[in-house]
Amino acid sequence: MLIANILASQERFFMERNRLMSNSLKTGLDILAENDFQCLKGCRIGLVANQSSITSDFRYSFDLLVKSKKVNLAAIFSPEHGRFGSEQDMVPVKDQRFDPGKNRPERQKKPAGKKKSADTPVPVISLYGKTGRSLIPDKKAMESLDALVFDVQDVGARYYTFIYTMSFCMEACAKHGKTMFILDRPNPINGINLEGPVLKKSFSSFVGRFPIPVRHGMTVGELAFLFNVEFGIGCELRIIKMKGWKRRMWFDETGLPWIAPSPNMPTLDTATLYPGTCLLEGTNLSEGRGTTKPFEYIGAPWIDPERFTKALKEEKLPGVVFRPIRFQPKFQKWKDEACGGVHIAVTDRRCFKPFLTGVAILSAALKLYPGQFQWRQEPYEFVDDRLAIDLLAGSDRLRRQLESGTSLKRIESSWQKELKSFAATRKKYLLYPY
Repeated sequence: MLIANILASQERFFMERNRLMSNSLKTGLDILAENDFQCLKGCRIGLVANQSSITSDFRYSFDLLVKSKKVNLAAIFSPEHGRFGSEQDMVPVKDQRFDPGKNRPERQKKPAGKKKSADTPVPVISLYGKTGRSLIPDKKAMESLDALVFDVQDVGARYYTFIYTMSFCMEACAKHGKTMFILDRPNPINGINLEGPVLKKSFSSFVGRFPIPVRHGMTVGELAFLFNVEFGIGCELRIIKMKGWKRRMWFDETGLPWIAPSPNMPTLDTATLYPGTCLLEGTNLSEGRGTTKPFEYIGAPWIDPERFTKALKEEKLPGVVFRPIRFQPKFQKWKDEACGGVHIAVTDRRCFKPFLTGVAILSAALKLYPGQFQWRQEPYEFVDDRLAIDLLAGSDRLRRQLESGTSLKRIESSWQKELKSFAATRKKYLLYPY
């Protein structure tokens, strides 16, 4: 009887989940699958995807495409972290192959033939290797394709590298005369709020290729539209829009499942903080990698948690509280060392300013620990001639402001004019209502 009740309860749960999902937002992939991939009929395609490329009912795009009789999935391109997001940041990923019969990745041994069955292995080409050249699909890979299809979940911050993988793929399509399809997905931290400085072209890198602000308030489809026109990529671009998404929505209001798009982006809470706490990658402070709260825990062995918390509370930042903590990362910065720091908790995401909060953390660390706090000196995302903090901030202005003791109010005001200019440009490329 107990087992029967459990099974009945599970059946009711899945029925209710399916009912809710049938009324929820539909991603570009959902729309494409519903139409049986009709717009890709007869094409040899390359799919740019990772573990976040799933339908609302948890089906992987590469599984659907390899089984489709309408489409020939000729190659899969994996962005940073690999096809299943198993590699940490800045770790080179090797080419593999996707074996549908075994449904597991294997290291590529030889190119697949031109004719494929549903069980024929598909090459998985890494777009994140040991050099900057690996970020760009090469001529050999592109020549055998009719189109590229991009379907990866973004998190709404300029630093997140997937949007630049998309841009490199768009450029490859323009160069080789192929069509670029973007399967659109929500901006998880909403499509309204903008924050932070606009990148200067001389500080372009894989954590910021184009002059956009840190928090851009756009979907990947909208960004592709903007990149294609404003920055002269000029590829043949097709955007498969979502159905039911509105700009005010946060991810937990969409009805979609959250699939961590990278190893240290486990929750929406992480994504909400990321536009600010990613700045810590440009320092010797731990950004919480190696803990259960990446980008939510920050600290270092020499930080006094209570003193640091007090300094941050005095800034009276909106929508956030700081809790003094001690933690011990299990990998990356300060591995296996006891750190003092803070847990950052968002109390009101409507007024929370993630980038300003990240700046406040840097400012407090500089003032309280001038002898221990340091800017990262090692090469960062294939760049070795500029500091990581400058690449992340989009210029050296923020670093110079912090080093000179500029107030948070003046720092925030310094990017308002350029932010207003971007907002005016951005309006032309918005595809969804408020």
